[in-house]
Amino acid sequence: MTRNTALSFVAGYVDTLGFIALHGLFTAHVTGNFVLLGREVVAPGNDVLLKLLAFPAFVAGVVAVRALVRLRQRTGSDALRPAHLLQAALLLASAAAARWDMAAGLLCAAGMGAQNGYGKLLLAKLPASTVMTGNVTQLVIDCLDRVDGAPRPALASLAGGILAFGLGCMAGALASQWGMAVGLLPAAVLLLGLAWFSQTDNAAL
Repeated sequence: MTRNTALSFVAGYVDTLGFIALHGLFTAHVTGNFVLLGREVVAPGNDVLLKLLAFPAFVAGVVAVRALVRLRQRTGSDALRPAHLLQAALLLASAAAARWDMAAGLLCAAGMGAQNGYGKLLLAKLPASTVMTGNVTQLVIDCLDRVDGAPRPALASLAGGILAFGLGCMAGALASQWGMAVGLLPAAVLLLGLAWFSQTDNAAL
C-alpha cells in the first residue's frame, strides 16, 4: 500500500463513518456539506448548526497544517510526519468526544481539513486523496489516451487511490455500527503508521 492509497482509504473511511454516525455530516470535504446546507433551505432539519460549524472547523485544520509546515520549513525539518501526527491526534480527540456529536464532528472535520491541507502543501504531485471527482475524471481521460498509445504512468496511482477510497467507504460504513468512539481508531492507527513511513511518496506500508 502506498502513502496515497493509505490516505485515500482514511478519507473514504472517515467521511463515510462521519456521514452515518453524525447524521449526514461530510467530514473529509466541503462540497457535500454545501449541498446539505442548500437542502436545509427547503427541508430544514435539527442538525444544520453542525454543518455550518463544520466549515470553520475544516478551515482551522488547514490553517493549523499551514502554520506547522511553515514552522518546520524555517528550521529545515520534515513537515509530513508531524502533519500526520496532528491529524491522528484530532481524530483520536474526536473519538474521545464521541458522546457529544457537535465536538466529535468539529474535531473530525478539523482532522480532515488537516489531510486536505498537507495533501496540497506536501503531496501536491500525488493524486488527491480526499475528493475522487477529479481523480475519476482524470482516470477516464488517461485510460482513453492509453488506448491511443499515449504513456500514462500515473494510471496505477489514480486507480489505486480510487479503489482504496471506495474500500475505505465500505469499511467506514461497517465501523459505524460501533459509533465514532471505536470507529475512528483504525483510521488514527493508520495515520500513526504513516507518520513513521520513510519520506518517499511511493514507500510501501
